[in-house]
Amino acid sequence: MDELIGRLAANASIDGAVAEKTVGIILGFLRSEGPSESVEALIDQIPGAEAAIEASRSGGGLSRLMGGGLMAVGTRLMGLGLGMSDIQKVARELFRYGRDKIGADQMGKIIAGTPGLSQFA
Repeated sequence: MDELIGRLAANASIDGAVAEKTVGIILGFLRSEGPSESVEALIDQIPGAEAAIEASRSGGGLSRLMGGGLMAVGTRLMGLGLGMSDIQKVARELFRYGRDKIGADQMGKIIAGTPGLSQFA
């Protein structure tokens, strides 16, 4: 997780604590909306991913009020102080990291198999 957080902080110019929360939110979204086999392969390659996903679930009541899907993720990320361009940078960096860890084919399956995600690839 430290490697990914470092890459996000440096390449997307965001604070490390925000980067960690962002990873948890995005991975939690991928787990619920994406192709499970590929998403689990990615999560398995990120030490600390489970803890980040669990930590991102706090405030679940508010998340349920916002609905689900990509819009809810965007709202939660904006709540961390990220703008749309920040979110795009984070997503692209996370996808690059994923390609490094599980390969382009598996990451492509996640992007193609998750509703609304291709606009950030």
